[in-house]
Amino acid sequence: MATLFGVIIFAFKIVLPSPIDKAFILPQAMLLSLGYLLLRAPGATYISFVGGLLTAIWRAPLASFTLTFALLYGLLIDATSSVMNVRDVNNEVNEKRLITAVTVSTVIVALASFYTSVVFRLVPRNPLLEIGIIVAGVINGVFGGYLSVVIWKRMFK
Repeated sequence: MATLFGVIIFAFKIVLPSPIDKAFILPQAMLLSLGYLLLRAPGATYISFVGGLLTAIWRAPLASFTLTFALLYGLLIDATSSVMNVRDVNNEVNEKRLITAVTVSTVIVALASFYTSVVFRLVPRNPLLEIGIIVAGVINGVFGGYLSVVIWKRMFK
């Protein structure tokens, strides 16, 4: 299941042209958070590794950045979900905590990748774009987390 989720993330990354694939990460947020719910930690990390590795092979010139930020995203979702106790001892999912964990992780990775691009002079610094990244990260994180909760409930309730 985890490998399939990673392949689906890769498919979304290659179908959507850049930079749209970086702004529309809702499927990735949803699949990584579902991976955490299904497998606990390191579910999201494994999924992000598979998706990131396939994408890095496809986009070889920036492979190191692609794989690094994919792994960071999965690690952050696993870590924030674990720290925030998204799943309790009865395996109940706290919806608000999951949505918060996914949103925080999404915004952190989006800003980290943008600032890395600025440091390596791949893109110029742009405060308006930074605000857009934060807004897009929040929107994608909230809806990705919410959709994973909806899917989780349909599968297990």
